[in-house]
Amino acid sequence: MSSESEFSESDLRAMLRAEHNDHSPQNDHGATIDLAAVTRRSARRHHGQQIAVGTLGTLAVVGIGAAGITGIRGIPAASTSSAGSSSQSDSSTSEQGYAAPAQPPTAGKRASADRINRCGAPLAQVAPDASGLVFSVDFPATASATAASITGQVTMTNTGTQRLTGTTAASPAITLSQDGTVLWHSNGPTVMMVATVDLAPGASMTYPAAFTPVRCSADDEVAERFPSDLPPVGAGNYDVSAAIDFSRTDAAGAFVSTDLITGPVAPITLR
Repeated sequence: MSSESEFSESDLRAMLRAEHNDHSPQNDHGATIDLAAVTRRSARRHHGQQIAVGTLGTLAVVGIGAAGITGIRGIPAASTSSAGSSSQSDSSTSEQGYAAPAQPPTAGKRASADRINRCGAPLAQVAPDASGLVFSVDFPATASATAASITGQVTMTNTGTQRLTGTTAASPAITLSQDGTVLWHSNGPTVMMVATVDLAPGASMTYPAAFTPVRCSADDEVAERFPSDLPPVGAGNYDVSAAIDFSRTDAAGAFVSTDLITGPVAPITLR
């Protein structure tokens, strides 16, 4: 007789409650329980439950990771070519600047688009993207120097010969500069969304954009966001530029590279 096939854990618990002078648990028919067999069966069943829980835990982690990637505005620093692509090394910076990294990027890496400029530092210079994507900045020619925020838009155009697909942040990083020096750049928490890019040669897409006409300093880079009482830049002639990280995919949707997209600065007069 196989005790392993006849006794469940409930049987075992019931029989253990019975008092036996010889300390040998038996079932209702007087058969001795094979404790080792029951234990083996129980262990196998519990092991199966543990595997199931472990699998669910892995799925949960993958789901969280996917949500995190989708939500990140600035794609993490990536190795970049002289053309701003992440597929090579070197760190030529953007002609349209952006937020400065708290620490310089490591060798073979570049800062993400919203961290390529520092307050008070020279506006970064970046070679055009090899794929042909180019930014153009569209803000009013004149605006109030005392405005809380000045809004405009940035257009990304595929000037290349190939269809380009992938994703970017929902909005680009904006930099205000004067005579090649960074005065202000996008900073602080952002809306956790991404924009899908699917541009045939000659096609374009637009992003909302805004900047604050104030002056920041290197000390302001330490905090998560700039203080609300930064001094205004005052009346004068300035430049506005934009940058964004483009996570490029191939026709099958597989990741190819992370490219830094920039373009020429646009003049603006504050009065």
